[in-house]
This record gives sequence, structure tokens and C-alpha cells, in this order.
Amino acid sequence: MYPFEPARYTCYRANGPLTIDGKLNEPSWLAAPKSTPFVDIVTGEPAWFDTRTALLWDDENLYFGFWAEENDVWGTLTERDSKIYEENDLELFIGAKDAYYEFEMNALNTVYEVFWVWKDIFLPGSKYFGRPEFDPATQRTMVLDGVGGHVHERGERWGFLDWDYPGLRTAVHVDGVVNRRDKTDRGWTAELAFPWKGLELLRDGRSLPPQDGDVWRIDCSRFEKIGRNGEVLDPCAGWTWNQHGHYDSHIPEVFPYVTFSTQVVGEGR
Repeated sequence: MYPFEPARYTCYRANGPLTIDGKLNEPSWLAAPKSTPFVDIVTGEPAWFDTRTALLWDDENLYFGFWAEENDVWGTLTERDSKIYEENDLELFIGAKDAYYEFEMNALNTVYEVFWVWKDIFLPGSKYFGRPEFDPATQRTMVLDGVGGHVHERGERWGFLDWDYPGLRTAVHVDGVVNRRDKTDRGWTAELAFPWKGLELLRDGRSLPPQDGDVWRIDCSRFEKIGRNGEVLDPCAGWTWNQHGHYDSHIPEVFPYVTFSTQVVGEGR
């Protein structure tokens, strides 16, 4: 059903402390391998703005860096968990067997998060069932079976909107001026730190922090509201690390394979 080969990436250890300021100028980021340029989520065709990501890790955190080319950096939403996907954003998904985590941010460093649990395992005995933070009767939720006309064969999942990643740190650096609208910007970068403890419910028996050779399914994407000619797009253009074949970010089967290495980035390569 999903004939597209997911990307593969090796995530190396950082070679020193990282300051989460959005600038991505530490030696670790300069040495980290960047992803291939993001492509159209449906067709796999090149995007009109270059977008790439890189990952690093240490004993405390999993780190993401994003580089997003853009000639007019803008954003309007400032309240946490606003519908960031309705304007230009960067996104990431961390997958597990029966759940996954969704993160989005805009150029104003406004964050949106959802923890998704597949309904077919949301039963007594499941590690997600009976936890207060995953109680559909008391938490803000949404239900999803797919996006953009695509329906996932596994069906519906609960999205828990009040779940916040513990200890998450985010920062944005803009090469230009946000919302100036003179199209002289060059783009923006984002830097994220996810403490390993927040991945406890997605570990599926894997070590935290990871062991050498551990593999996780992690996707990164970008959505663009303004078209090549300044027109407002509805829906937004969707660009992902690798092709999904559908206008749907929520397909864990096509998330790239990220292999963790205990080798320090930039050494021995």
C-alpha cells in the first residue's frame, strides 16, 4: 500500500553541549549529516524552498535541527497549541508500535503537540489505558482516521491535545525580519531538545538513551501556506523527508528509519 522506500539516517552523539538558541552554529551541528531536501508529500517532486533536518543525541536529550529557506518569514499564531498547521510550519513525528507523537512549530516559536494512540489497542491492560493524561472523558481530544482523503488501514486513533512533552526546549533563529513582507528574508532555523524521559511511552522496549544500532521511526516535514506566486494555498503545500504518496503526515509506515550511533559526530568518518 505504501511502495515508497523510507529515508535512512544515522544519528550521532553530539561532541559537546548544545545551546538551544536556534542558530545551529555549534561544531556538532556543523558536522551533523543533513537530510536530503524535503520533497512533495504526495508526488515526491522537489519543493520550491530548500528544507532539511539533522538529528543529534547525548545522554540527556534527542536534538533536532531544521534549516528552512524562505523569502518571507511570517507567523501569526502565538498561543501554545494553536492550529499551527494552518500556516507555515515545521513538524516532526516520533513513531512507536501503538502510538506516536506529533510536534509542530512556526517561526514565532509557537508550539503545537499531540500524543496519538491507536484505538485498537486502547483497552484495559494497555500501557496507555487508565492513565489520567489519556482519559478521553476529561482531556481535550480529537479522533483521526486519516488526512486528505486517505484512510489508514488501522483506522481511528485518539489524539490527546493536552499532553505536553516534559522538559521540551525549542528556539528559532530568523535570517531576516519576521512579518516584514518585503521578501528579502533568507529563511529560518529551529533547534529542539527532547529529554529522553519524555519518550518512555514510545520506547517499545528500547533503551533510553539509545544503544548503538537502535532504530526509531521519525519523520520531519514542513507545510507552506503561500504558493510560488504569492497565492494563498488551501490546503498548504506539504513537504516531507520522503514521499508519503498521500496528503497525510500520519502514516508511521513511511516514516524514515533513524539509526542511533554511539560514535561522536564528525569523528572517524
